[in-house]
Order: sequence, then C-alpha cells, then structure tokens
Amino acid sequence: MVERSGCSHAVTSGAARILVCGLGPGAYGDVTAATAETLHSGRRVFLRTERHPTASLAAGAQTFDEIYDRGADLPSVYRSIADALVQAAEQLGEVVYAVPGSPLVLERSVRHLLDRAADSAGDLEVDVLPAVSFLDAAWARLAIDPVEASVRLIDGHTFSRDAAGERGPLLVAHAHAPWVLSDIKLAIDAGPEQRVIVLQALGTPEESIVEIGWPDLDRAIEPDHLTSLFLPEVHAPVAMELQRSVELMRRLRVDCPWDQVQTHASLRSHLLEETYEVLEALDHMAATEASGAEPDGDDYALLEEELGDLWFQVLFHAELASEAGQFTVADVARTLHDKLVDRHPHVFGGEPTPETADLVVAWEARKRDEKGRASAMDGLPPGLPALSLADKVLRKAERSGRAADPAWVSGALSAGVSAGASELEVGLYLLAVVEQVRGLGGEPESALRTAVRHGTERFRQAESSGDRWVLG
Repeated sequence: MVERSGCSHAVTSGAARILVCGLGPGAYGDVTAATAETLHSGRRVFLRTERHPTASLAAGAQTFDEIYDRGADLPSVYRSIADALVQAAEQLGEVVYAVPGSPLVLERSVRHLLDRAADSAGDLEVDVLPAVSFLDAAWARLAIDPVEASVRLIDGHTFSRDAAGERGPLLVAHAHAPWVLSDIKLAIDAGPEQRVIVLQALGTPEESIVEIGWPDLDRAIEPDHLTSLFLPEVHAPVAMELQRSVELMRRLRVDCPWDQVQTHASLRSHLLEETYEVLEALDHMAATEASGAEPDGDDYALLEEELGDLWFQVLFHAELASEAGQFTVADVARTLHDKLVDRHPHVFGGEPTPETADLVVAWEARKRDEKGRASAMDGLPPGLPALSLADKVLRKAERSGRAADPAWVSGALSAGVSAGASELEVGLYLLAVVEQVRGLGGEPESALRTAVRHGTERFRQAESSGDRWVLG
C-alpha cells in the first residue's frame, strides 16, 4: 500500500511502515511543521545523509553516509538504502526516513521504496509527507514561473542523455561534484556565450548565486550537495553520444573484472595495436584510391570502427587519470582546444596568414617554446618504428631550417652499401633513402606499407601458380 499525502499514523495490521519526510532545501524556516513533528515523535529516525543544513533537527538519528562512502556507484547505494529501511521497518514495525529537500524530487531511494511498497501486496506501507524542495527556492531566486517558462528539470548525473536536443531553459540538480560538472561541460560544445547561473545553498546564510562562463564551469566553483545550475538557453546541442561513451567507460571500470585491473602500463600494447589498426584502415582507403576508385561506405565504416576502438583507449587512460585525481577526459579536450588555439594565432589571434612552409616553422617554434625545449629534437618518441622515427627526425630538421644536405643524400645513395658495411653505414643509407622519398613529396611509411602489401599479394599469386616470387 502506498500513501502519498496526509499524516495519519495508523498502521495496517501486520504491515511494515515507512514514513518519509523532507528536510527542505536548507533553511530551518522551510521545514514543514509536519516534518518537525514527525522527527520528534519518538519513532526511529533514519537520515539519508547528515550532510545537510537541517539534518540537525534529527540529532542522533542513524545515517546512511557509510553506504555512500563504500558504495561502488549511486544506483547501488540507493538500492542498499531502500533494503536497509525495509529491513528496519519489518523489525520495528514503523520507521521515519528523512531526506534533503522534498521526498519526491530527484530522490531515487524514495522511488525504490515506493516501488517496493507497490509490489508488496500490502506488507509494506510508504507514506510520503509533502515538503518544500530546492525547486521552490530556485524559482524564487530566479524570479521565474517554471510552468510559464517551460523549464525542464535535469539530473546532473544523466545530463548528457536527458538534456539531449534540449534548448533550455534547464535547471540541473545533483551538480554536487567536480566530475559531475566536467561531464555536464563536456556534453555541450559551447564557449563563453553559454550562460550558466550557479545556485548554491539556497535559503541558508551561505547562499550564493553567480553567473559564470561555460569554459569555467568545472574550474571556477567548488560544488557540493547544495549546488544546482540554471541554463536560460542552450546554444549548442548536447553531445549525447560522446558523453555516453564516457559513462560507459566509468561503468566498465566498476562492473567488468577485466577493465577493473587495467593500468596505464597494461594498456600500452592495446593502444599500439589499435593505432596500427587505424593505420590499416587508412591504408585500405589509400589502396582503393590508388586503384582509381573512390572509398565507399565499407571503407569508411571500417575507419569509423577502428577510430572508435582508438577513442576507447583515450577514454580508458583518461578514466584512470580521473580515478587518480589528476585529470578527466574533459580536461584532455580542453587542453587540446587551448593548445590548438594558441598555435593558430593566424586563425584566432588576428595575425596575418603566412605561407604554409612558414606556418610549419612557426608551429615547431611555438611547440618548442611551450615545452621549454632546448633542441628541435627534444621530445621525440623513442618508441616509434624506425622508419617513422627517421621521417620525423628529418621533418623536424627541415622545419627548424636545417634540412639534410642534398649533396650528402646524393652521395650516400650513389655509394650504396657493400658487403661488410657496418650497422651505422647501412642505417645512414636507409636514412638517405627516407630523405629522398620525402624530397619527392612521398610518405616513407605509407610507401613502404604499399610496397609490402603489393609484395604480399604477388607472393600469394606465386603460391597459387607455382611461379617464382617477382616483386616488381
């Protein structure tokens, strides 16, 4: 049986009863007389959390903060709270459950209780007392009629999904932690023009209402359980699919045994493998183009899939860093954005657009200054395959204005290599080959891959026909 109004305390014979009341948005004056009376009626009181300004009205009550602290995720926390309350009601006959705000506004534990009562065939009664919610305080401070303005209430935990396609106005609750703000910020690709009003501790002496720019959302405020956001309008669509992938990654870390034990080190081989598979998809497209045809839907579908696998690796490393308290995937995106803006002053800074060759030189100079490197060769990834590393070294030398001497390249290629040549002599010859290919506008890594694919196909043909393997 579910009772949703009234304050009758009669209990159906044999039924366990839970009386749910709300502690209001935070000010003592917003706590209803019915709630105050219930908290001091002598019944056993349970608090969802004591981290609320008016929780002191139930001093000495048992709280569920310990379940929050050890819970793997919020859905399991709310289910555990409901289980504990039902068990207590069955043992004691009747208990009181006090929650912040109003019991029927974004209170998942209360929703679990109501569902349990509906399925109990009369063995459990849940009576919900009306209460003032944080919504009432928000409408008053914002001076708007939510019905007239068609405001939609969104849970910060599911913002990317529930706000998808919405243009506002939106009131976002449960914006209680930095990671929630980062997820919300990541969901909207917006700049400073996106207004957001931050509402904190409404109705209390610590009340704060400030408007900030969207880029500062996860940097300018310290969120807590009394933090909400108001977006009068949304200038950019919510990036639902992107955020869903972030939420999926977080879920896998909680529920999948394999994902749980991975580290930055253990993922190195997977990152390398996925990178090469992206290159393979690009090679496949290049082969299609080399045959005189245009890449089709299947070519692009393969590239899409492989880029998704590579994106998963980025998400995984960002999630591990987030768990270590270092950075989130939103920070990765912001860092990339800021870096690219800084390195494109001709696009974002009003500088004249130089020639392409000068752009490349300027890019390398900015990168070197950014990272405080003394040499253009600092920061080279030593783990690159040798051919790619050679290409990168020669490219960096050219961009710094110190390209390889053409006379040396010509001489090295003419001399070739002879029997008994040292490893260094062979290597310098190969380096000269790479430079020559670059000078002709080719990509050494791509060219060699193309030749290897060609040779492999010729080998298969020779196997089938019984002929000699002819590479040319």
